[in-house]
Amino acid sequence: MPDVDQFNLKAKVDGILNRHAAVGLAVGVVRSEGLESFHGHGVADVVSNTPITEDTVFRIASITKTFTAIAVMQLCEQGRIDLDAPACDYLRSYPLLPAKAGFRPATVRDLLTHTAGIPQMPRPGRALMGLLAGSGLTESGDGYDLAQPLPSLAEYYRGGLRLVAEPGTRFTYGNHGFATLGQIVQDVSGEPLDRYFREHIFEPLGMADSDLLRSERVKEHLATGYKLRSHGVMAVADRESVTLGAGSIYSTPGDMARYGAALLGGGANEYGRVLEPATLASMFEPHYQTDPRVPGMGLAFWRSYLGTHLAVEHPGVRPGFNSQIFLAPGDGVGVMAFTNGASGAMIWLMAEVADLLRQLLGVPDDVIRTDVPHHPEIWGDLCGWYPVSAQLTDNQARATAGLGAEVFVRRGQLTLRALSPIPAVCRGFPLHPDDDKDPCVFRIDLSQFGLGISRIVFSRGPGMGMTRIHTDMFPISLQKRLRAAGAVPLGHTNLASIGVRWHCVSELWGATINPWDRSRTPGASSGQARHHHADRSQVAGRACEPVTSA
Repeated sequence: MPDVDQFNLKAKVDGILNRHAAVGLAVGVVRSEGLESFHGHGVADVVSNTPITEDTVFRIASITKTFTAIAVMQLCEQGRIDLDAPACDYLRSYPLLPAKAGFRPATVRDLLTHTAGIPQMPRPGRALMGLLAGSGLTESGDGYDLAQPLPSLAEYYRGGLRLVAEPGTRFTYGNHGFATLGQIVQDVSGEPLDRYFREHIFEPLGMADSDLLRSERVKEHLATGYKLRSHGVMAVADRESVTLGAGSIYSTPGDMARYGAALLGGGANEYGRVLEPATLASMFEPHYQTDPRVPGMGLAFWRSYLGTHLAVEHPGVRPGFNSQIFLAPGDGVGVMAFTNGASGAMIWLMAEVADLLRQLLGVPDDVIRTDVPHHPEIWGDLCGWYPVSAQLTDNQARATAGLGAEVFVRRGQLTLRALSPIPAVCRGFPLHPDDDKDPCVFRIDLSQFGLGISRIVFSRGPGMGMTRIHTDMFPISLQKRLRAAGAVPLGHTNLASIGVRWHCVSELWGATINPWDRSRTPGASSGQARHHHADRSQVAGRACEPVTSA
């Protein structure tokens, strides 16, 4: 692993800034001992020409979710919360209301993995009003002007938060599950969430310049958020969100390095401890996977592999600010980055930070394999239409897969495409075989979007004859729909005639999409040998079962 002098962080950051313009950008290399290297570029405020430093305060947005998860795990260590107990056992301020009487109760673990059945937009009408006012979909209807008093969550949810899916069955990334976890921390501890964070996380870790609220301790050095528009840089009107536990923390690169050191140091840094090592390690384990061949979700943290190195990460996106932490806990090193104004940073910042960590680990770039043969004898079972089952207001799933995906053969090449507002995605991507022991594991090349190479796997549900698609970009799966007799495959329709209208892709991707090139799970290619049968359906039925690691 190269040391920081060999790594030359400034040169790496300059290369990033040559590819992507940013008003201000702060990048740091963190190890368990603390901040090893830092480089700041640009200004925190254009008018005052204040430079970016380690003490600049950024809005870290959804990285807040990892702090809320740590608060929950602290209460678990104290025996005050059971992750597998119904969340309503601890939630006293408002109920979780299942859409169907037969739904099982949502557990605390479901909330921590975005699988509680909570919609991304509980009040879509308010989100639409914000969209018409020019705020886009980045706030999901939970933002308020700074001059407005924030309602309580009980007031915002009007007495209850509705669950639209059976808990544990569907991944829907959003803010309201973690807002509810923040409410649970308040209800169980008896402390306001900002005080709890300050006394049980910020102060023990030496994070003196961080806060959940816009307090005096953060105002003086707070950066201004900007948009890069056609006529130049424009300041963004800042807003507060009612979902405090999901995305409201203000922090500095210096403080976040202390936080990162604790995540890499088994729950402690030079100032103090917030979690026991075993508890923190459990947060990085997979708690929700759609298939064992993809990394899945930890507790609040996204999981991926850089080569054979486990990495955990989380982005933060809000108007005018983008943040990213990417850590390799087994190697004791991570990279963090924060910007207060850059175009498309919700996509490229994650990819660039992961690439910096990959270089620190000495891991080569992923490549499309050319030594694995195709198996066209199973393509008939893979081809078909895989609709998205998410709600129309789930902008992560919709922005990525549109109305769904189609697998078909084009000029002798198995191809995957989505009914999406992005023309290149609509045209499709060749599926390249990636595992000589599992013919249902593929890679697609997303480098034209700056996203590298991603894994696609096919499987069968228990006791079902329908094939499913899984991706390592995030833990959702698409289930194949059987085509009715006489129906025209999507590949033979004029997509322009379907008439689906979409908002600007940049707005759709602004809030929640996490389309990172998540590398293959080590050992995923090992497992049971593939059996050959004369009947093609038998071959495909066995070949598309998940391959478990040896």
